[in-house]
Amino acid sequence: MSYPHLALTARPHDRHSERRRDEAWLAEHWSDPTARVLAVVGGRVRAVGGAPAWVPSAEAPDGVRVLLGELDERVWWAVLAGEEELDRHDGQPGSQWLELRDLMPGLVEAQDGSGPLLLHAVGLGQWHAVTRFCPRDASPLHPDAAGHELRCAECGRAQFPRTDPAVIMVVATGEPGSAEERCLLGRSPHWPEGRYSTLAGFYEPGESLQDTVRREVGEEVGIDVGEVRYFGNQPWPLPASLMLGFVARAASTDIRVDAVEIEDARWFTRAQMREEAEAGRLVLPGGVSISRSLIEDWYGGPLPGQW
Repeated sequence: MSYPHLALTARPHDRHSERRRDEAWLAEHWSDPTARVLAVVGGRVRAVGGAPAWVPSAEAPDGVRVLLGELDERVWWAVLAGEEELDRHDGQPGSQWLELRDLMPGLVEAQDGSGPLLLHAVGLGQWHAVTRFCPRDASPLHPDAAGHELRCAECGRAQFPRTDPAVIMVVATGEPGSAEERCLLGRSPHWPEGRYSTLAGFYEPGESLQDTVRREVGEEVGIDVGEVRYFGNQPWPLPASLMLGFVARAASTDIRVDAVEIEDARWFTRAQMREEAEAGRLVLPGGVSISRSLIEDWYGGPLPGQW
């Protein structure tokens, strides 16, 4: 079966990392009339009509120029602009600033290769926005390597974009593929009624990823986990995560929610999941999320309804 979350990373661009310090090459391709630029302020991007507004470099605002790379014989850039850019009115109908979550569904529908470019731009934009000073001596950091490094003005040490590994897992019990097999979903206390999803949590130093799965499931719902199998991954710069998907087999079934991160958790058979999703009592994650892919992979096909 196909997995919708993979559409976000289809057709990756050539990042041209070897060109990030080639000033002549950078200047030439910035000035190329075919080049396209996306304005980014922190985690928000300029959009028109609900889609990212890629414009010629001559129309780009001032800011840090970030080389994204080449796709379809065109070089793509981001400009990391200041907060003042949010108030600039350029007269374009439908012009607005949107966060990545608002843009993701459109990226899957577009299928034009802009997903990896947007994830790249927003990930660097958010990193620049929160990484201002050297962790060694607190001196200011300055952009380097076409926006992919930040270098200390005093000690010269380079800082690189951070990524926070997070595991996300579907937990199952019973004979695999049988009518009695059940899948575990949980809900946050902050979610609307009926919304459930797979469990997830952050990796801690010194763990294997499989042990992170076991620890997080145990902490959140009190279930012991045995076998853990890798499923796939998804970049998720919200603000700086890499989601690593797993399929876990439960070694116990008595649920004990932590009542902090998880308000409720339930076991679903395939029949129960389908019935409740069709009735609208169970609202599952959107198709752009690896969580949806994990659930539908366990279920064995598409399910109705989404966030």
